[in-house]
Amino acid sequence: MAMYWHDISMLDYGLAGALVILFLYQVYFYARYIAGVNRWRRRNAKPLEVKDEQLPGVSVIVAARNEEQNLTTFLPALLGQDYPNYEVIVVNDGSEDNTEAVLSDYTHKYSHLHITFVPVEARVTSSKKLALTLAVKAAHNEFLLFTDADCVPESNQWIREMIAPMIGDNAEQRKVVLGYSPYFSDDNAVNQIIRYDTLFCGLQYLGMAYSGHPYMGVGRNLLYRKSMFMERNGFYGLLAFRSGDDDLFVNRVATKQNTVIVASSNSLSWSLPKTTFAEWVVQKRRHLSVSPFYKPATRRRLGLEPLTRGLWYLTVVLCFVLGSAWTMALAWLLLVIRLLIQMGIINKAARRFGEKTYGLEVMWYDILLPVFTAFLLSTQPKNSTRCW
Repeated sequence: MAMYWHDISMLDYGLAGALVILFLYQVYFYARYIAGVNRWRRRNAKPLEVKDEQLPGVSVIVAARNEEQNLTTFLPALLGQDYPNYEVIVVNDGSEDNTEAVLSDYTHKYSHLHITFVPVEARVTSSKKLALTLAVKAAHNEFLLFTDADCVPESNQWIREMIAPMIGDNAEQRKVVLGYSPYFSDDNAVNQIIRYDTLFCGLQYLGMAYSGHPYMGVGRNLLYRKSMFMERNGFYGLLAFRSGDDDLFVNRVATKQNTVIVASSNSLSWSLPKTTFAEWVVQKRRHLSVSPFYKPATRRRLGLEPLTRGLWYLTVVLCFVLGSAWTMALAWLLLVIRLLIQMGIINKAARRFGEKTYGLEVMWYDILLPVFTAFLLSTQPKNSTRCW
């Protein structure tokens, strides 16, 4: 039997209206922010050609605590970069393994490797912030490029790619460069979750920065000016936090005018992921612990997307349970369109980053990860963020 407009109830109109509004916001969020990396890649397809004599000095900084194996495996890639004027500063952050011996051996092979240390007996809330501060003060160059001991750059062009925005027109106003750091792949389910979560978060913070709303970076691939660090008194005001040496610092200093992103293939810094779900939960809790201290505008912007996403799925379910046939058909149609848009944007970026692409499992990650994140935030142990 044909259905006419006068047969449609007010409930159907309400569900359909909510469905369309939430759908439009979700599409807007993906098109404006998550697709930002894809837009950057289109506009920066041609690499910047710069003569070696035009390249400024760069200090690569690594804080290492009990990283004997990772330094043995990954440090040569940092020391073998195709860049004419750089140094690598490794801070031995109170290691109790053979990190000191490994670093000592490398110093005999590489003259541009410099070592400093945080004493084992140092009693500070965040020894990593102290380690990074020592390295910054020891750096001979204006540009500081940060990574971790368990990271390896995509290629020997990493420094060139990350420093590129600091060369050329208007470079003097740029203070911060945000890069991306994916995790190595494995076949287990935990690894798949970690990599999708990292990819989505990466596309979000890079896309927001590209759209003029920078709010965080990751210390595995981050560059900024030494002069800015000193002018802003370094990590002053952040020392009571267990973490935040990267995201909270960037949230405090980054602006639309002084922050740029780099999302080229050679700019990546690959990292070792956690191998068990329990380890990842601890890491995720630590990362989330500082998010309540982001700027209010950042918190509102970040909170609106998962809120509308949750309401979107709830409205879809209500359309299936309470709606008429045409409301159900509309819900199916918009659900499929949103999924195709989502997969198209995410997979395009994933391919360019050399990561795996995703199928229908995107929907499960899309539903479960915000719920899991909300659970971790609501069950954060007391005194886990600040230490007084």
